Amino acid sequence: MSTIEALANRNTSVQTLTGGRRLRVCHLSLTLCTGGLERLLVDFARYHNREQFELEFIALGETGQPAEEIRKLGCNVIEFPLTAPGKIARISQLANFFSMRNYDLLHTHNAFPHFYGSLAAYRAKIPAIIHTRHGRRFGKTFSERLQFAIASRIANRVVPVSDDTGERCKKIGRLPDRKITRIWNGIDVDRFIFTGPADAMTAITVSRLSPEKDLMTMLEAVKIVVNTIPHFRLMIVGNGPERERLEQKSAALQLESHLQFLGERNDIPQLLSQAGFYVSSSLTEGISLTLLEAMSVGLPVVTTSVGGNPEIVQEPNTGLLVPSANPAKLAAAIIQMCDQQADWQQMGQQARARVEQHFNIRSMIKEYENLYLDVLFQPSK
Repeated sequence: MSTIEALANRNTSVQTLTGGRRLRVCHLSLTLCTGGLERLLVDFARYHNREQFELEFIALGETGQPAEEIRKLGCNVIEFPLTAPGKIARISQLANFFSMRNYDLLHTHNAFPHFYGSLAAYRAKIPAIIHTRHGRRFGKTFSERLQFAIASRIANRVVPVSDDTGERCKKIGRLPDRKITRIWNGIDVDRFIFTGPADAMTAITVSRLSPEKDLMTMLEAVKIVVNTIPHFRLMIVGNGPERERLEQKSAALQLESHLQFLGERNDIPQLLSQAGFYVSSSLTEGISLTLLEAMSVGLPVVTTSVGGNPEIVQEPNTGLLVPSANPAKLAAAIIQMCDQQADWQQMGQQARARVEQHFNIRSMIKEYENLYLDVLFQPSK
């Protein structure tokens, strides 16, 4: 019987196991600024079991609005830049700080916090370490991959957000299956009321405008689409370093009347409800939160078959999958989706049902909390 079953079947509380206190969990991230990871951390603060766990959040870099949201939810946020010169000194700096915080478990997110946090936690004798790998990139150099392997051997469990990422974790970190626990990312489904697709030949994408999202391919695909469907429109929501180049590309392709660059917005659910379907051209993904949000509203999707996307989209019931970096294939899928407008409502309903069943934030956090208990009270499991 696992610790989780014991807690449920014998009415044993965490406080009984810990001598009357909550378990102190530290979430360590590089930043707490705008992004999918940061949104997940806000949801950890919002939906964790407050009777069993006390959460604290440390950012090794810049903080912003997500940090303020976490504070408003009653959790402590600490900015702790690693200013010491060199890896060993930085690990010591962080370990000394950890030694004063009395954490029961460290939960690191992505590469930089994983390496420094795991080694510092080991030195500070934090009882358990969990690492979440949110994407499928592991660095380009041997040194970066070696750092992942070293830190992963120290961690009690490595948690990829998709099966695809899990396979890469095992290969690059040379990790056994028992070290890996896949937990799909989730979203706050209640924030995204089902509206279904709009009756408009309009698609939407929500993305950081950065190279890995490959919006250049999307613009080239739109150019092909409008030659067949002249009234097609695309809303592009988000900002980033590629925006100027994308706007120049739009002008060069004479797409100004077909594209809207809407920048950063805080009304994403409302914008999604104005579109007929969602489209993405990413080169890499873990589990895309924006894709889940679109499906939650009830939009069918056209997206690249990369990373965890095939684990989200059930083709053809909820959308279409295409190869990445291929404007012609993306354009063909968009045209096919436009031709299937009569099926959008049914596809959107199935998309919503899939998110509710498999990608709900509350279920995700419960899985993590069960994992915390297992690694703390059944460390050999």
